[in-house]
Amino acid sequence: MGIVERDFDCEELHPIDIVETLAEERSWDFDRIADDQIAMAIEGSWRTYSVTLAWSARDETLRLICAFDMAPPAKRVAALHKVMGLANDRCWTGAFVLWREQKLVGYRYGLNLAGGAQASSAQINDMVRAAVTACERFYPAFQMVAWGGETPEKALGIAMSEAYGRA
Repeated sequence: MGIVERDFDCEELHPIDIVETLAEERSWDFDRIADDQIAMAIEGSWRTYSVTLAWSARDETLRLICAFDMAPPAKRVAALHKVMGLANDRCWTGAFVLWREQKLVGYRYGLNLAGGAQASSAQINDMVRAAVTACERFYPAFQMVAWGGETPEKALGIAMSEAYGRA
């Protein structure tokens, strides 16, 4: 995924405005939910991911969640948690979580912009790229544990070192 070609000169450009421009340039389906939040659908190799970014002025943090459906049988939840923990050990910037009630796995990441720092289009592009790449990389392992009855260690062994292709 290449970075957004456009540089923004405005010092006070809202981070969600940058995300919206990125979504338009990538032709992703998106919905500007509020001034501080945007939701997008990004097609991966395994599935379509729901990506939401939200700006918290109070925390000065741009939060990203890349989510996909997963409702494992109750007897496989502990194993899924274990493989997610092993996957998290391999992720440098974000982490996977399971929201059982919502039947979702999410990859979460927060970009701290304390002290009035401004997010660049390259940073935001990289956040989205890294989230989709992590989901593509570990999705098969999560599926093998949840539905294939595989052990977390063996399932993680099939996770690609890097996901190739474009998100």
